[in-house]
Amino acid sequence: MLLHPQFDPVALSLGPLSIRWYGLMYLLAFVQFILLGRYRIKTQPGFLTVDQLDDLLFYGMLGVILGGRLGQVFFYEPVYFLAHPLEIFAIWQGGMSFHGGFLGVLLAILLWARKHQFAWLDVADFIAPLIPLGLATGRIGNFINGELWGRVTDPSLPWAMVFPQAGDLLPRHPSQLYHVGLEGILLFVILWLYTRKPRQRGAASGVFLIGYGVFRFVTELFREPDTGIFGHSYSISMGQWLSLPMILLGIVLLTLACRKRP
Repeated sequence: MLLHPQFDPVALSLGPLSIRWYGLMYLLAFVQFILLGRYRIKTQPGFLTVDQLDDLLFYGMLGVILGGRLGQVFFYEPVYFLAHPLEIFAIWQGGMSFHGGFLGVLLAILLWARKHQFAWLDVADFIAPLIPLGLATGRIGNFINGELWGRVTDPSLPWAMVFPQAGDLLPRHPSQLYHVGLEGILLFVILWLYTRKPRQRGAASGVFLIGYGVFRFVTELFREPDTGIFGHSYSISMGQWLSLPMILLGIVLLTLACRKRP
């Protein structure tokens, strides 16, 4: 049985300025987006330019941050933030919803595509394989902070871990790392290999939606259940509820795409 390393959430202090690991993980996510995106532009030219990719990242960053925070507020902790409204702006403390960030990015892509006169779904297909590794870095940030720990498990499990932040000394699944492995690394490999050759419009987006939705649903089985709006724990977690529409939409997109020529 392992003990969570209890990392200092502050990576670097420069006088009154503190740089947190959580923020650095978001920075790393944006950097890998640019690097992978430029590689795709180089190997599959003719769609975006580097300048357009940089502009798209700016829109995406706003979508991730604003959507992710508002998703946390409305999907997971509306009662808490209603009582502490100023903490909505304290994003450096963590608390970002993927599904809220996802909706924010969809809106950002729509606005960017209209500005540059691109088909919205083409842009979504282009960035789909650029997202999973960024999700992995965010989950690493969760692990460093010792938050979003897993359910209690058998102490004989070799990687069972005690998270003091949970308020007990019970062995738990390090579910943050499960997220890293499935929604991050494995989904990236699937999408990167799938998009190495031209696909029908909407196919890559469909694979992303199905893959993330399924992997998120599975990992939530090992994660401590969310505390419900009225104080009880969900039998089916909020993350699972929000993933079901993604899976259904992904199936529809992929089915329609497969009827078209590449």
